Amino acid sequence: MAYIPRLKQEYKSRVVAALKEEFGYKNVMQVPKLEKIVVSRGVGAAVSDKKLVDHAVEELTKITGQKALATLSKKDVASFKLRKGMPIGAKVTLRGEKMYEFLDRLITSALPRVRDFGGIKANGFDGRGNYNLGVTEQIIFPEIDIDKVNKIAGMDITFVTSAATDKEAKSLLAELGLPFKKN
Repeated sequence: MAYIPRLKQEYKSRVVAALKEEFGYKNVMQVPKLEKIVVSRGVGAAVSDKKLVDHAVEELTKITGQKALATLSKKDVASFKLRKGMPIGAKVTLRGEKMYEFLDRLITSALPRVRDFGGIKANGFDGRGNYNLGVTEQIIFPEIDIDKVNKIAGMDITFVTSAATDKEAKSLLAELGLPFKKN
């Protein structure tokens, strides 16, 4: 028997039924689902020191369990001394089993480690059912050894869903366990 992540089982057994009841979907295929999670990190100081991008790629690889890619600049910006094609960040796109595993670790172990955590803001939706979350420190993840961190930096986490509206996407993410702040 193959391994199925805890959140994926919970989605199939509980979340689909809850969302079907809440929004009155007639078919199981209408129920929105999490398609991918993109974890990205910009490294502004990479213009002067190329090794910073390698550290960012290494840290994102440790956090997500999947090899990160260095992102390249798309155009020249003279005021930043930036040339087209220079590495300026890192990103990982998670799908399937690794996506659910990362989400589980984010909810159960990383977010509770944030100082004075009272939930995540509900205003990060883009109007098309996707949610953006900014994390200010990478050391909230237990995979990162604080002694080996050369600079504390944040990252952006984007949840891409198949939901048509922000309300549906928020219900989906809340049912999966993301702790939104109560208004």
